[in-house]
Amino acid sequence: MADIFDVLAEPTRRDILRRLLDGEASVGDLVDALGLTQPTVSKHLAQLRDAELVTVREDGRNRIYALRPAPLGTVDAWLTPFLEGAPSTEGVDDATDAGPTIFAAWAGAEAGDRVGRVAADAAHQARTAIEAAQEKIQGAQKRVVDKMPWSRDVD
Repeated sequence: MADIFDVLAEPTRRDILRRLLDGEASVGDLVDALGLTQPTVSKHLAQLRDAELVTVREDGRNRIYALRPAPLGTVDAWLTPFLEGAPSTEGVDDATDAGPTIFAAWAGAEAGDRVGRVAADAAHQARTAIEAAQEKIQGAQKRVVDKMPWSRDVD
């Protein structure tokens, strides 16, 4: 199964999921709504199906797709600590007003952009904190080694 983050990284697949929030849709409905070709929509639906984000049922000659949000729990679990603990940042009134779950991202581009900015900012802050901690540890290790008798030059 493809990594869910890779699947959700594609804007067309996110558009399909947003459309399926309104309810079931056939491939033809999605083609019309998104202004894409049938092969393009089918390709993206296959990837969403592989990631278990959509279900499909046959209705005569039509295939009807529906949103299956359960796998988004993985994304939700990963993002929730960022959304709950991220400080306010310039340009974003309140980092937590996007809501405690990733489903706010499906509300529209503005909410999705806000969630993306908050997550990117939190990831950057985490990387910066880790790098600073690693530098402190390396400095402490060097000081300990420098104090060891075998590390001193003997005249």
